[in-house]
Amino acid sequence: MEQFITFLSNHPILSAAWVGIFIAIIVTSIKIKLSPIKQLSPQELTLSVNREDGVVVDIRTEKDFKASHIIDAKHLSTEKVNNNDFATLEKYKDKPIIVVCTAGITASKVANQLYKAGFSKASLLKGGMNAWTGAGLPVVKK
Repeated sequence: MEQFITFLSNHPILSAAWVGIFIAIIVTSIKIKLSPIKQLSPQELTLSVNREDGVVVDIRTEKDFKASHIIDAKHLSTEKVNNNDFATLEKYKDKPIIVVCTAGITASKVANQLYKAGFSKASLLKGGMNAWTGAGLPVVKK
């Protein structure tokens, strides 16, 4: 314990950085848990689609979508997302909407936009298509 205190006193900037990172991880974890946007695993996505008639919305580029996508996924272009144009999804407003991107990062922003637009069951695929294909789940290739 004495060595630990000596290290902290000899390296205050490094110690402060570690404390800052630790606090950031805790805050991010709490925000994810309290967020109305849920992060689904590939298995949870499958259950949502099968049991609750969930709709998969793929926001990747048209080229990536055509190369491979989840079965029955709807494509939503970047242009429509940037303009908050979700008219093509209006008929699915009462169903679970699962937003899919490449790695699960950009889907968060779109899921939040959908939630604010009245899609109360918006969620995202944690890890995106990388997680889906990594789990060995089927894709459609056109």
